[in-house]
Amino acid sequence: MEELIVTAFTTLLVVIDPVGVAPIFMGLTLRADARHRRSMALRGVLLAAAILFVFAFIGQRLLTVLGVGLPAFRIAGGVLLFLLAVDMLLARPSGLRSTTGEENEEARQVEDIAVFPLAIPLLAGPGAMTSIVLLMGRTGDDPWRVAALMGVLAGVLALTLAALLFAGVLARVLGRTGANVISRVLGIVLAALAVQFMLDGLAGAEIFSGMR
Repeated sequence: MEELIVTAFTTLLVVIDPVGVAPIFMGLTLRADARHRRSMALRGVLLAAAILFVFAFIGQRLLTVLGVGLPAFRIAGGVLLFLLAVDMLLARPSGLRSTTGEENEEARQVEDIAVFPLAIPLLAGPGAMTSIVLLMGRTGDDPWRVAALMGVLAGVLALTLAALLFAGVLARVLGRTGANVISRVLGIVLAALAVQFMLDGLAGAEIFSGMR
């Protein structure tokens, strides 16, 4: 149980990346007043939470319908997270957890960014969806482990909301260099977790093959 909680917290914290999202949110809401900014932060996090909680429970069933086994998804998810870790180590924007230039321009033209690009893809992006499905696969359908995982997800999203609400302060304290340093350190951790997901997938594939 403790191992699952630590792994889940580390993975979700790195993938959702509250510290990295906060400056982006601040840049996209420069023209909004404080009240509107708080409203967008709250609604964006709530929508992202709804997406991730729903995906946690239907993601594996969706894979079954598509004929994709969990070992294959673990390997593919591990590769996806490893690519994200490389982007974090190089401190460059990634399409897995950030928006493109065209998307940023569209966001500036839209007064409310709670749904796009905040909830999707900044918070509930492919990396976060992949991670929650992989972590659910580790619960073994144990209700206590599932509850613990959902609690960790709620905790990380609460930290994300706090980071968005204090985005201005956070950006001034850390600066671009500080944010990049934290991103690189977390990238190393995520790379190790990504490799572990791939190893788990390979082990599961070998067991599955041996049963055939």
